[in-house]
Amino acid sequence: MIGAARVVLVVFGIALVFLGLVVLAEGERGSVTGSLFLIVPGLVCLVVPWFERLRYRSNDHDRANPSVGPAGGEPTGPPEPRFQRTDEVFIDPTSGLRMRVFLDPRSGDRRYVPEG
Repeated sequence: MIGAARVVLVVFGIALVFLGLVVLAEGERGSVTGSLFLIVPGLVCLVVPWFERLRYRSNDHDRANPSVGPAGGEPTGPPEPRFQRTDEVFIDPTSGLRMRVFLDPRSGDRRYVPEG
């Protein structure tokens, strides 16, 4: 997701939650149901960018926030030596790139590297 889209989604989510709380504060009949129709989608808008950010990146790369590589993953290049190549490959649905899975057998960490 593009950075600006994340910001728009988060601002929209905050606005929905705020409006839901305003409706709830009004205290009229049906306000609980009405506020839930605003608060729940608002919370979803706040959580989705966080999960999307974790797509194909390691925790270290996500914290350091370097440039994003192909298919939203880490920059192109072989992973660290501790990672072993697996037979698992898949086509990334958003970029159409063939991705190879590398696994660290000690920790279970996975890295996704574009092939070709």
